[in-house]
Amino acid sequence: MAYLLGVDSGTESLRARVFDLSGKPLGNAVAPYPTQFAAGARAEQAPEDWWQALGHAVRGAVADAGVGAAEIVAMSLDTTCCTVVALDAAGQALRPAILWMDMRAAAEAADVLATGDPALIVNGAGHGPVSAEWMVPKALWLARHERAVFDAAATICECQDFLNLRLTGRRTASLNNVSVRWHYGTDRGGFPASLVRSLGVPELLEKWPQDVIAPGTVIGPLTRTAAAHLGLTTATRVVQGGADADIGVIGLGVARPGQLALITGSSHLQFGITDAARHAPGLWGTYKDAIYPGRYVFEGGQTSTGSIIAWLRRLAGGTLDLGRLNEEAAALPPGAEGLLALDHFQGNRTPHTDPLARGAITGLSLHHGPAHLFRAIIEAIGFGTRAIVDGMRAAGFGAAEMVAGGGATNSPLFLQIHADTANLPVLVPDVTEAPALGCAILAAVGAGHFASIDEGIAAMVRPGRRIEPNPANVARYQEIYDRYGRLYDALKPLRAPAATHAA
Repeated sequence: MAYLLGVDSGTESLRARVFDLSGKPLGNAVAPYPTQFAAGARAEQAPEDWWQALGHAVRGAVADAGVGAAEIVAMSLDTTCCTVVALDAAGQALRPAILWMDMRAAAEAADVLATGDPALIVNGAGHGPVSAEWMVPKALWLARHERAVFDAAATICECQDFLNLRLTGRRTASLNNVSVRWHYGTDRGGFPASLVRSLGVPELLEKWPQDVIAPGTVIGPLTRTAAAHLGLTTATRVVQGGADADIGVIGLGVARPGQLALITGSSHLQFGITDAARHAPGLWGTYKDAIYPGRYVFEGGQTSTGSIIAWLRRLAGGTLDLGRLNEEAAALPPGAEGLLALDHFQGNRTPHTDPLARGAITGLSLHHGPAHLFRAIIEAIGFGTRAIVDGMRAAGFGAAEMVAGGGATNSPLFLQIHADTANLPVLVPDVTEAPALGCAILAAVGAGHFASIDEGIAAMVRPGRRIEPNPANVARYQEIYDRYGRLYDALKPLRAPAATHAA
């Protein structure tokens, strides 16, 4: 028998899952690791913690699945994107990794945008923003503020690359990660040499791994040391993965031009697949070959979605019953009896690209209770998704349906509101752990069981639910959406000074 390992390395923990060749999950295990936070919106992790977590999670998942180590023919990893690591010549970390959410490189991000380099076409058609999360700002920050580390670094790479180096001994980078966050372009000559040189750090080009490998391509077999650490054999192949959300697109089966993926969690990410380059203000991308050969990916995102629900629960002292809230909110009409919310609790990523935007709840009365707030928040999140979908439509990308994955898909109310606000059917595949399944598909391709990622998707992604828009609700939401669109502009002049905005 042949089984695949999908490894999903997230912000708080690493999850390993075993799948068979039909896409059925057989076993899983989770291993957490700590994050160190500091003033200045800084967040760091120890790469050795990832390595230990990988060993624990893989051993646990294989044991839970009840399969033999020799039956794991291949594995692939997705990781957080732009968690940057500086390594010495022996592959040891010179400092803690700078986590994706770390915003210390905000000034450097502004300097990157100011170059006006052609590589910035993927940042809102060159209008920006360039996020402090991305590789070039973080590497530039190291060069400016920790020069000794920068100079000593033989390799500056990501979590993905560090783990694959430990697993195989090979110094590589994922075509997915470099395309979506390093300003690499297969249609622009590869690495952004002119951008890096204009910033005064030409040596960075030599510190990046030059061996760029596409998702689904074999990196190599496990080394003896890695196999012993994971409880596997050296026959297991390590196959290139990528960024967690992007690999989740594969796990949702979103591969054909015109398809749209919605990845849910603390935030939302929207990915549209297209067969031509399309760049537009208020959107990121398109990225060529980042997930599928010869295809492009549009990207939109909402900074605060599930995290707003978590905020509401904290306000209630953690006592809110989400199951009951869903039932009570579902009994309310669209518009939550006069409430209108703005979902910009931590700024807006797209389409406004405004980090100082903030959330709002308007129309409050003494009649309103937790269920009203809950519904209004979900509606605002749905409107935020629609705004991104509208931006993609304006750029020439029109989807006929939206395929959703992640924790929010457990709420029928959430799914129905998103179908109604966007006026699109919402599909939820049978397996919603999309990133891990996407990794398993890539592993199966690398092991030779499928000739392409598309073939792997056809065999391993199974249909699930389909939620159709309610025509009456679609009409009602159109009027509310128009007011939602005006709320951002109406509140902008009333903001507190920038210095008072919480990070």
